[in-house]
Amino acid sequence: MDRNALTGFKVFVMGILVNTLMTSALSETESLELGFTRRPLLLCNETRLLLEMEVCGDDFKRQMARVDSQHWCNLTHFISEYHLFSACTEKNSERIGCFWPNPLVEGFIIHIHKHYFSNCTLERVVWVDPSDDLLAVLILIPILLTLAMIALVVWCSKRSDILA
Repeated sequence: MDRNALTGFKVFVMGILVNTLMTSALSETESLELGFTRRPLLLCNETRLLLEMEVCGDDFKRQMARVDSQHWCNLTHFISEYHLFSACTEKNSERIGCFWPNPLVEGFIIHIHKHYFSNCTLERVVWVDPSDDLLAVLILIPILLTLAMIALVVWCSKRSDILA
């Protein structure tokens, strides 16, 4: 047997094995996810949830203290801190038995946003309708191009005996 053909056959067999393993791993993951949805329903302890949100908020405040306040509106300067804050709220909500996001967590996150990001709104862009002349040109260009393409197709189909 040719050496290249043998190598190709080995790669083909490995591809099938990897595909089979990946597919079975995906189906196991799906069955694990189903297991999580069947867990016993815990009652949400809202007092404990608010205390845990305060802990997450305090951690976020300590991390944001290291970021210059001029950079609070630039997400690239604090993206990792915000990700940790969001993950903390989600993890603690689910650990306590509350859904995430829920009204209490959303209220807490909005409070954090008002404190750190209230001055980050950009000036609103006022959209203005284009002038009538520009609007007419923008409408007529596609119509004229469509007509030109139709004329070109008809002209070429009539002259197919000469062009062939």
